[in-house]
Amino acid sequence: MKTIVISAVNIVEAGPLTILRDCLSGLSQWVADREGEFRVIAIVYKKELADYPHIEYIETQWPKKRWINRLWYEYVSLKRISKTIGSVDLWFSLHDTTPNVVAERQAVYCHNALFSYRWKLHDLFFAPNMAIIAMLTKFIYRRNIHRNRYVVVQQEWFRKAMNKMFAIDRSKIVVAPPIRPKASMYTQGKAGCRNKAISFIYAASPNPHKNFEVICRAVDILENHYHIKDFKVYITVRGNENKYARWLHKKWGGLNSIRFVGFLSKDDLQNYYDTCTGLIYSSRVESWGLPISEFAVYNKYMLLADMPYAHETAGASGYTAFFDPDNPVALAKLMAQLIKGESQAFKPIPSTVIAEPLANNWSDVFCMLLKESMNRKHNEV
Repeated sequence: MKTIVISAVNIVEAGPLTILRDCLSGLSQWVADREGEFRVIAIVYKKELADYPHIEYIETQWPKKRWINRLWYEYVSLKRISKTIGSVDLWFSLHDTTPNVVAERQAVYCHNALFSYRWKLHDLFFAPNMAIIAMLTKFIYRRNIHRNRYVVVQQEWFRKAMNKMFAIDRSKIVVAPPIRPKASMYTQGKAGCRNKAISFIYAASPNPHKNFEVICRAVDILENHYHIKDFKVYITVRGNENKYARWLHKKWGGLNSIRFVGFLSKDDLQNYYDTCTGLIYSSRVESWGLPISEFAVYNKYMLLADMPYAHETAGASGYTAFFDPDNPVALAKLMAQLIKGESQAFKPIPSTVIAEPLANNWSDVFCMLLKESMNRKHNEV
């Protein structure tokens, strides 16, 4: 019986947790279809975060408490654990770092795009830990990265960046895009919106790299310079979550057109998607940008930061325009066009051509990561 280990001790929320759940769900079914061939062990923060059949769990919260704990666990503790487990056919790290372990082959899933983030001085004030991570991400990736048989990323631009930074052969970098949401009866064929009033939604966590301020400044321009006030912008910030959120609310909470709605459940967010005219997505850095693909199925207007991730995620969308994420005037002009009933700037976006190796689902991923082992077993049979 071959042993697969998935290490994900640092994953507890947001997009990375979705990746962990999708990975273990897909792997659970993959090993079930190959009954008796594979043993799977997942090293996680808590089992309840991603509990699936046919998987054994090792739980540990200690590495999450401090960065020094995480580094010690990745580069010291996991080596001992790998020896305790015994013969490991594949060790797959789901959170960027390549640990020191004893395994026949290793792979790493890279989804932290902060290496491309052009951090600003105000990041050091609002989120110093994130700014430091942005500075160190290249070095975190670099350590042990060439121990991996494969590196898995979400987008083609990410593959090109990893190839350029670390001289990794492109044939060893697998692009595995998240599964795009499909249009349902609820969303299909909606060009336009349910409400006649023009409104926009930006769904993101209140972190500085999400760049809420460019939206707030654009609304300020619309209200106080263009004297346009018959619209609404909903942002998923309450205003008291952290220093950044408090600054946003103090500086722009008085604008009539901005609504600080706070965190939204999945159902509530879909209601906003259904009723709003368009999506604004202004983040300066992402490995994917899930709200873009979620909103694209509504066939409505999208105003996106002119960044590589956004162009790729918005592929095959119908009504999209891009703006400089550091230019609130450019965003205000696009918003003003829609408010006035003009949409010339919004165009169809072609799909990005992704070269091989390409994995369309988690089954494809594990077939690639284990193909040598599976071919050897087939030849032995």
